[in-house]
Amino acid sequence: MDATLSEWFHLFLRWFHVFAGILWIGSTWFFSWLDRTLENLGAVRDQITGETYLVHSGGFYYVQKQKFVPGQMPPVLHWFRWEALLTWVSGVILLVIVYYLGGAMVSSESPLGLGAAVAVGIGSMVVGWVIYDLIWSSPIAKHDKLGIAICYLLLVGAAFGLSKVITGRAAFIHVGAIMGTIMVANVWMRILPGQAKMLAAVRENRPIDYSLGDRAKQRSKHNTYMGTSVVLIMISNHFPTLYGSEYGWAALAGLVIVGWIGRALYIRPPKPMAAIQVSEGANG
Repeated sequence: MDATLSEWFHLFLRWFHVFAGILWIGSTWFFSWLDRTLENLGAVRDQITGETYLVHSGGFYYVQKQKFVPGQMPPVLHWFRWEALLTWVSGVILLVIVYYLGGAMVSSESPLGLGAAVAVGIGSMVVGWVIYDLIWSSPIAKHDKLGIAICYLLLVGAAFGLSKVITGRAAFIHVGAIMGTIMVANVWMRILPGQAKMLAAVRENRPIDYSLGDRAKQRSKHNTYMGTSVVLIMISNHFPTLYGSEYGWAALAGLVIVGWIGRALYIRPPKPMAAIQVSEGANG
């Protein structure tokens, strides 16, 4: 491909990838924040489990969260799903172009050849999802702190191991790819199928398994935490001092914690409504 056309292609692909990520991660964070806000207002009556008012673009938005009720489907239902898939697909295309075909996967000092390094990279994403899903499908899922600690140690181990067999830049990106793969698999293999089963029960006027919604919410919560790290890794290739260091994997491990703390501080229970008149948030 002509060098100029190649550069334009890269530009639009990266633009698409970043914008799709904004749509996906932004909607995930919004719903996580909304759930925490609604669930702490104490507005429980009939099938309404929470409600709140938002202000934006010169008006108030009144939002209610309603339980699924057998036989009661809303006339119009909006899903958020394609943003996740498009982000992951565009990211994988970039991974192939820049790393698997572009020569950024190995260096003259790498212990592996390109083919073996690519196999390690792809395998890390597949194995990462399988291990994560096994952990959170096991009894450990009932103990959030234990599961998070195990996953964090495994993530640090992956960062360390990858840094020893591929370039530092590629190791960073593949840690992000592991989390991105887990996130999109959460959406398409756990969250959406669970929601679809619940909606089928609503349409068919059958009893609803609300535990499916609880498990979907848990996976969505995980996605908000991983999203902070994935965004960091997306911009890390502009900072060779970070990924090029011998201890880059340790720096990444520390920055992951910083991102998680930021997420926990932002998406937190609001003050009781009786104590405030207006809650000023990050509204556009």
